[in-house]
Amino acid sequence: MLIKFTAWWITGSNAILSDALESIVNVVASGFALYSIGYAARPQDLDHPYGHGKIEFLSAGLEGALIGIAGVAAMGKGIYNLLHPQPVEALGLGIVFTLLTGGVNFLLARMLLQRGRELNSISMQADGRHLMTDVVTSGGLILGLGLIFLTGLVWIDNIIAIIFGGIIIFSGYRLLRDFVGGILDEADLTLVERVIKLLNQHRSKNWMDVHNLRIQRFGANIHLDFHFTLPYYFTLEEGHREIDVVTGLVSQSLPHEVEFSIHADPCVPPISCGICMKDDCPVRKQPFRRRIEWDVSNAFLNEKHSLQTPE
Repeated sequence: MLIKFTAWWITGSNAILSDALESIVNVVASGFALYSIGYAARPQDLDHPYGHGKIEFLSAGLEGALIGIAGVAAMGKGIYNLLHPQPVEALGLGIVFTLLTGGVNFLLARMLLQRGRELNSISMQADGRHLMTDVVTSGGLILGLGLIFLTGLVWIDNIIAIIFGGIIIFSGYRLLRDFVGGILDEADLTLVERVIKLLNQHRSKNWMDVHNLRIQRFGANIHLDFHFTLPYYFTLEEGHREIDVVTGLVSQSLPHEVEFSIHADPCVPPISCGICMKDDCPVRKQPFRRRIEWDVSNAFLNEKHSLQTPE
């Protein structure tokens, strides 16, 4: 941030100023992201039975809002100086400074994105995506400053500032979108599909269906709950054993800490018999007719599967 403001002070370039204004956001947002990661790591307590992970969505929302403000300021300054031009100086030095800061941000962004994916940290991934956007704008800024250096057309500087302001605003919108989706428990369809595919691949003949499936994210952790239809004559111990198989399978296959809430449902002969693959069932009322593949549409519904329900 200091290097960018130094470059703006030396050159007077509004394009460099737009980049520097976004760096203020980088510093403030990264500070809050650091706090939120520490807060999210606190264990569950009586006041927060699902943990403290949702604060990471607030971190992404704050960053998105600050980015939007910086983008508006950059566009406003560019528009003002289109009407009231001012000279731009020492462009060579400005290009060198911008290249240096862009390289540093690229390394930081790569590290944050990699570690954010490994730790499933929303704050780290949001900060990494923001910095990678900054890298892209720095690259465009270098190109624009080069054009000014070669042509001497100072108005190009203000056009670049306006364009980059719009890019910065869009970047802020994406982070705000993540914030709203997280606070409202928007479904992560990629994760839902992954869980359903996993259950399909390791499906037992005792598992008739999975329905009313829900996944919520709490920072780096997720909460998974669904209803699980099993043979009605299973003992509590047998039903618990099947549920243990599912929880172990999902826990080993997902790079998250998963909390489960699984409700065991009894099958309903003869409605369930047509989809039941248990060939040694002692109470079968109807022959097996067809296996229903589980997917997002039928696993989401809050009803037992049968050949009369949507497949």
